[in-house]
Amino acid sequence: MKNFIKIPADDFNANITRLIGSEWMLVTAGVKGHYNTMTAAWGGIGFLWNAPVVFTFIRPQRYTYEFCEQYNGFTLTFFDKEYKKVLGFCGTKSGRDYDKAKETGLIPLETKSGNIAFEQANVIIECKKLYFDDIKKANFIVPEVDAKIYPEEDYHRMYIGRIEKVYIKDKK
Repeated sequence: MKNFIKIPADDFNANITRLIGSEWMLVTAGVKGHYNTMTAAWGGIGFLWNAPVVFTFIRPQRYTYEFCEQYNGFTLTFFDKEYKKVLGFCGTKSGRDYDKAKETGLIPLETKSGNIAFEQANVIIECKKLYFDDIKKANFIVPEVDAKIYPEEDYHRMYIGRIEKVYIKDKK
C-alpha cells in the first residue's frame, strides 16, 4: 500500500483511550464497490486468545452492521485532528442515504487482503473477525449504564478481530 509502512502489532504504540475515545476511528467492512464505514468511539486493543486483537461495537440498525455480518474482515482507521468534521459526518449520516467517501472527500484504499481503508488515514489496523456477541440487558451489573445508554434496548454487537496488519502513514 503506497504511502504506508507495515509494522508489527507489537510496535504500535499509541494512547488507545485517547485515540478511540476522543479522536475517534472509522470502522469499515466490505470490499471494493461494496463497503460501508462508520465513526466509532467505543472499542479497544488488547491481547486475547494468544493474539493481538481489537474489539469494537456496532448497533444493529447501523448500515455498517450488515457489512460486518457479511464479511470476515474489517479495518479501523485513524486520522489527524483536521478530519474530525469528516468523522462527525460519517458518524451521523447513513451509508444507505449518502456516499460517505464522495461527500467527505475520503479516498477508499483497497488493502492487499481486499479490505477497505482510506488514503488519508494515519493508521490502518486490518482485522479478521474472530468472535461476536451481543450486549445483554441481563448482564448489566450497574443498571444505570443500561438505562442511560440503551433506553430503546438497541444493544450493540461486539466484534473481536485479530489484528492481521498495522499500517502507519509514511511521513517522508
